Amino acid sequence: MIRHLYSLLLLALCPVIVLYLYVIRGKKNPLYKAHFSERFGSVAKSSAEQAVIIHCASVGEVLAATPLIQALLKEHPNAPFVLTCNTPTGREQLTQQFGNSARDITICYLPIDFAFATRRFIRQLRPKVLLVLETELWPNLFYYARHAHCPVAVINARLSEKSFAGYQKVAPLSRFIMSQIDMLASHNQDDAARFVKLGLAQDKVTVTGSIKFDIALDDSQQDKINDIKAQLGMRPVWVAGSTHPIEHEQVLAAHQQLLTQLPDALLIIAPRHPEQFDKVAALIEAQGFSYSRRSQTYTVSSEVLLADTLGELKLLYGCGQIAYIGGSLIERGGHNPLEAAACSVGVLTGPHTYNFAHIYPELFALQGAIEVADSRQLADTLFAYLSSAQRATELGTQAQACLARNQGAIARSITMINSLLEK
Repeated sequence: MIRHLYSLLLLALCPVIVLYLYVIRGKKNPLYKAHFSERFGSVAKSSAEQAVIIHCASVGEVLAATPLIQALLKEHPNAPFVLTCNTPTGREQLTQQFGNSARDITICYLPIDFAFATRRFIRQLRPKVLLVLETELWPNLFYYARHAHCPVAVINARLSEKSFAGYQKVAPLSRFIMSQIDMLASHNQDDAARFVKLGLAQDKVTVTGSIKFDIALDDSQQDKINDIKAQLGMRPVWVAGSTHPIEHEQVLAAHQQLLTQLPDALLIIAPRHPEQFDKVAALIEAQGFSYSRRSQTYTVSSEVLLADTLGELKLLYGCGQIAYIGGSLIERGGHNPLEAAACSVGVLTGPHTYNFAHIYPELFALQGAIEVADSRQLADTLFAYLSSAQRATELGTQAQACLARNQGAIARSITMINSLLEK
């Protein structure tokens, strides 16, 4: 009954959802209009049946899941895979990582959780297993997967106190969702306990840690970092990754202050969303900075380098002596600091990091990250570390040590997934 009520409500909202995705988001980013039939469960006829479906919401989840997906492809060399996401940037990242593979891999959007769309999607694919990353908990998708005898696993699952409170407000629906999950791999014991309180059976939960710790630089990536560093020259470099509106301005203000003390300092700013690239360029120009765009020719006199490309953020972190992780000076909950840590680059963050409450406490405790309250404190802290190579190196070393001591979640997750595939 609760699923039917949910489905009816979602169906009533169909015009609003379509208007939002196709018109509003499509105006900001025309790629939202592409492949739109997939939002309603359409799958290419060439898509293989009995596939392993792996769903990653957007680009951040894709980047985190890439090592896991690569490991599963190696572990199951003959299995077809269907990789899904919700956003054009996520799709582009999946295509960049896996689109040219010789393997049987289909990349598409996950349908909106309308009953007719998810039923159609599952019936066409008849998947062998459905793996979803983090908190992509979709009642109809899970129901129709289970109805088709396809086990459902939630990998790298996290549930903050804030999200837990939200799910408690719709407790009957939350219990229904939990009843459809065959296996859940959580970040830590606190997350696991919250899922159990929502109704998930205790024996279906395993604490594996976060797969986001299982990242490293390969030789090819290090070579690319070295090439970019050579272009930038020997100067103090800091990176502001995944910044948002209002935060862009704070970052630029901090850099303006920093330049009064370190005139040769370079800021690499990477907006979180591609539709912000031109807006940030306009901000940079309005504030009188000399700048280059990463997509164009770099000018050595630039005070700012605008990272207007996709999939390069980890490489750009590796070019800095220190990194600020965006979404944290504003109330967005922060973004992943571990790409910087993988490059042995120390982390600065604002106070709003609740999306990564499973990572930051240990980073702080091991002195691999520092919290700043505002743009002025950001500038002061940048000067302290950019003017002391030893301090910057120590911060980066501790960040990388935190990463190393928490690795292993991918291996533990694959053991769980294999147990489902072998049934």
